[in-house]
Amino acid sequence: MEKQVNSFINKAFRYRNTILCFCLLLSSFVIFSQETKPKITTFTIADITVTGETSYGSETILTYSGLKKGESVIIPGGVKISAAIKKLWDSNLFSSIEVYATKTEGSSVYLEVALNDLPELKDVKIVGVKKGKIKEIIKENNLTSGVKVTENLITTTKNYLENKYRKLGFLNAKTTVTTSKVVDSVKKSRVNMLVRIDRGQKIKVKSITFDGAEKLSAKKLRKAMKNTKQKNIFRVLKRSKYIEADYKEDLQSVVDKYKEKGYRDARVISDTLTTNDNNTISLNIGVEEGEKYYYGSINFLGNSIYSDEQLNQVLKIKRGDTYNGIELEKRIADNSDPDAFDLTNLYQNNGYLFSTITPVEVSTDGNIIDMEIRVTEGKPAYFKNISVSGNDKTNDAVIYRELRTRPGQLYSKSNIVRTIRELGQLGYFDAQQISPDLKNVNPTDGTLDVEYTVVEKGASQIELQGGYGGGGFIGTLGLSFNNFAMKDIFNKKAYKPFPMGDGQSLALRLQASRFYQTYSLSFTEPWLGGKKPVQFSSSLSQTKQFLYNPATRNADRDRSFNITGITFGIAKKLSVPDDYFVLSQAVSFQYYDLNNYNTGLFTFGNGNSNNLAYTVGLSRNNTFNDPIYPEGGSSFSLTAKLSFPYSAVNNVDYGALKRERKAQEDLRDQYITTNLPEAPEIVNAATTRIGEIDQERYKWLEFYKIKFKGEWYTKLAGKLILKPTFEFGFLGAYNNDRGVIPFERFFLGGDGLGTYSLDGREAIALRGYPNQSLSSQDGGSIYNKFSLELRHPITLAQQTKIYALAFLEGGASYNNFDDFDPFAIKRSAGIGLRLFMPAFGLLGIDFGHGFDPLPNETVKSGWQTHFIIGQQF
Repeated sequence: MEKQVNSFINKAFRYRNTILCFCLLLSSFVIFSQETKPKITTFTIADITVTGETSYGSETILTYSGLKKGESVIIPGGVKISAAIKKLWDSNLFSSIEVYATKTEGSSVYLEVALNDLPELKDVKIVGVKKGKIKEIIKENNLTSGVKVTENLITTTKNYLENKYRKLGFLNAKTTVTTSKVVDSVKKSRVNMLVRIDRGQKIKVKSITFDGAEKLSAKKLRKAMKNTKQKNIFRVLKRSKYIEADYKEDLQSVVDKYKEKGYRDARVISDTLTTNDNNTISLNIGVEEGEKYYYGSINFLGNSIYSDEQLNQVLKIKRGDTYNGIELEKRIADNSDPDAFDLTNLYQNNGYLFSTITPVEVSTDGNIIDMEIRVTEGKPAYFKNISVSGNDKTNDAVIYRELRTRPGQLYSKSNIVRTIRELGQLGYFDAQQISPDLKNVNPTDGTLDVEYTVVEKGASQIELQGGYGGGGFIGTLGLSFNNFAMKDIFNKKAYKPFPMGDGQSLALRLQASRFYQTYSLSFTEPWLGGKKPVQFSSSLSQTKQFLYNPATRNADRDRSFNITGITFGIAKKLSVPDDYFVLSQAVSFQYYDLNNYNTGLFTFGNGNSNNLAYTVGLSRNNTFNDPIYPEGGSSFSLTAKLSFPYSAVNNVDYGALKRERKAQEDLRDQYITTNLPEAPEIVNAATTRIGEIDQERYKWLEFYKIKFKGEWYTKLAGKLILKPTFEFGFLGAYNNDRGVIPFERFFLGGDGLGTYSLDGREAIALRGYPNQSLSSQDGGSIYNKFSLELRHPITLAQQTKIYALAFLEGGASYNNFDDFDPFAIKRSAGIGLRLFMPAFGLLGIDFGHGFDPLPNETVKSGWQTHFIIGQQF
């Protein structure tokens, strides 16, 4: 009988392992009373044996259960035995557990713990899905070899997969999970699992109809449903599918649409789903519209800081307007936009953190609603302590100088939002994880603390690549340290692996092939002197280009074109028109040295040119928050690069040189096709003189160069971003007789990366066409470009950011202003993918289709593939 009683307790735990001990005692008592009602006795455990199919040792099991020889237990219904069984069940290691009293001798009892291990998973087979999805399913459901196979694992796997596919529109998705015992020499209980997934057909919505809709058309109501759409062959971006959670959300959107139109009392009174025979469903929604309401009087109560007139300028609602509950909420507090111009932000951006604004309907006379906007202003709040956490590498000073909030400063929500954006723009932290935590908020004292939590990411990048191009192998090594600390460059202990933390930038780039070598070094200090946001930048570069020898098909190293350049720049943040503006200035010098380098580009093979220029730029950037994937804001830049007007002071008659050059060209062209014996000498003399004239014209380069670029980021829905861009560039001459220089020109088309910059040229991307194919051989002096890009992220994780894009582009390059036509452009469209990893920067691929032919060709460009490295569009 003792065995019967304990067996019952064990079975109760087997099927209800969460039942409480007092319930077990009660159950034991009830069954005991139904039998012979034995006397409850206290025994001393004389011995415990462990039986059953288990791979665990007896000592391990008994230690985990808590049962020991020599301790006292009560039989039947003892708490210690019940607790031991519960501990064993909670381990999730066993499929059955039973404790028996095998015999008693006086006050001693002999116990038997009989249990069987939960089986381990050996192999799992998943059928009904593509092979590429199997690893994902195994990972998501933890179906790895060795995992314990419990009823809970089987149930959660089944439910997870069915819900997953229902969310994708497979409303009738079914999953079965079966196990089979593995019979082999391994002394473990193991099973194989078969997961059979039957997604069924994707269920589409054939029709959405409305009963009771008279004031608003069914078309408007269906449009309000953002997630659930009925079948339409012309719809591309939003396919028809039924997902229950999205559908419930859309029902609320229908009600909100009525409220926007003044029907405050509108509600959904029924919704019916009908299954059709062709794997479609029909949805019928019953609505009760109610009456249309209008605003009556609107009065403000409790406001002393702002007048009624000032608050009305923000609320923008007047008597007689159609009642719109949704818009009213946004005018009070728009939670979807931290920069919204609403009443709550009006107060919170000016110190009143503790203010509350509550709209109250005080009267409903017929369909006229009188409103009171009740304002509790509270006392002004001030920042007390400002702190930053999470920065292990970046020095505190680098972060604190970017903060827009200071101790003792009046509270401002906009300053907190701006700080988050400024920290995200630094590029040292994961912009998605920067968060402000308001602490010790004290309405009585009017104080609060703010702690900004950041998560650091790799800010440095390495570029190591090789490829074939330009007639040979091209190797590139680039190192970019974007959070450098120059002061620690001689401190060995600071190399982890390099000195960092001061927010400086140091970049080194080496590129070489058989035909050219280029080296560059740049350094940037964003806070010159450490007190004001004045950025100092400097760069040094050296390029050597060797002339191609057609006889040897190799580089002629005795004939070269060398460029040495140095630049110093200063950029300063402005306070007007607002503090997003930056004024930048730079002085640059390039020395062009030609050594027996005769090409079609330069008419003088030996000589040099000097390019001393001053660049001034005005830019504004308020994009947020992540510089890799901005979700809002805009940026634009207007720059002018100017040389000194040498022709105004050097007393050289460039008009005469121009006429002489034209005469020499005519003479050369006249004799170049003749067989006269003196022709070679005349042609050579004319060519030499043309080179001498051009050497004089370009001894010191004289030009001005104007460029503009603007781009905007607009969130359409969720993380879907629209980015339009406009660019324009113009290279001009002060003196028309001197002409536009052959340097500093624009080369349009392709990925915009160009293997090297020989003469200050600028490569402008226009996807769908080969590199630099949309400009003349010597480049254009004018270009314009339009771009429209749609972006959506795949992942914005800290270590890897990936987003897909689709684009439309158009642009053109012109040799002079007479040819300029902003609408005669080369058009393209395509798709692409971007991958950003902190160690390697931005990588990407684009597939662009050019709709127009290249210059002087008749066949359209067609599909082109572009690889992007370290560059954004």
